[in-house]
Amino acid sequence: MTLEDAQRLVQSFIRAHGGDAQASGLNAKGFGGAALGDAQVYFEHVKDSGALKCSALIYRFRDAPRPGVIDGFRDEEKKGTDTGGGKVDYETENKSLFLSRTYGVVPAEQQFKEDVDRLVEASLVWGDEVFNRVADRVIPAK
Repeated sequence: MTLEDAQRLVQSFIRAHGGDAQASGLNAKGFGGAALGDAQVYFEHVKDSGALKCSALIYRFRDAPRPGVIDGFRDEEKKGTDTGGGKVDYETENKSLFLSRTYGVVPAEQQFKEDVDRLVEASLVWGDEVFNRVADRVIPAK
């Protein structure tokens, strides 16, 4: 997928949510994002592979997460907790936890919107219910 293909997809997604697709989308380096109510979604076109990575924020840590926290989220994924079609993805450089999905080929715009909407919806549940479950399991009570 080219940067232009990825740009069209992201702009169609933003337009479908009432945003200004001409002013939004991916920048020249292939990065972009949008706030949808309480949710945040980020897009990255990976030039080398041509893939478009879509990431819905679960939680942004102030410091590196405590040992076991990220594994706790991965365990939830393995147990079958709905990920909205994505995978648990921790980005160390920005200390953020996402549900991410990657597209290697250009999907239909409507399918892309539905997929990313599911991912975003799941990220809200993960940021609330799943986060609390994991925290209760891995952070010792005082």
